[in-house]
Amino acid sequence: MTEGQLRLLGLGARAGSLTIGTNGVRAALQRGDLALVVVAKDVSGRTQQKVLRLAQAKGIRCLSGPTAVALGRALGRASVQAVGVRDAHLAAGIIGEAEPVNARRT
Repeated sequence: MTEGQLRLLGLGARAGSLTIGTNGVRAALQRGDLALVVVAKDVSGRTQQKVLRLAQAKGIRCLSGPTAVALGRALGRASVQAVGVRDAHLAAGIIGEAEPVNARRT
């Protein structure tokens, strides 16, 4: 994820256009409120199972972000494993060059 994409996430946080945290992202996915999900590249297996499966089932694109600490720092938090973007225009601006989670190699 680029610095520009992280800045857009930070702007989205300040604008109230994000859902931050695994539980909130899961709930927003279940309601159909998200246009994009960003997960930390060091996401736990449990979070991966909870968030990514649900996002894929709902047809919501998932992007791999930086580490949880770096993602949290961009959002003014200590550590964040998952972020949901509610605004479709913001999501379109963030998508850019980020590597889809599905394409990650383990």
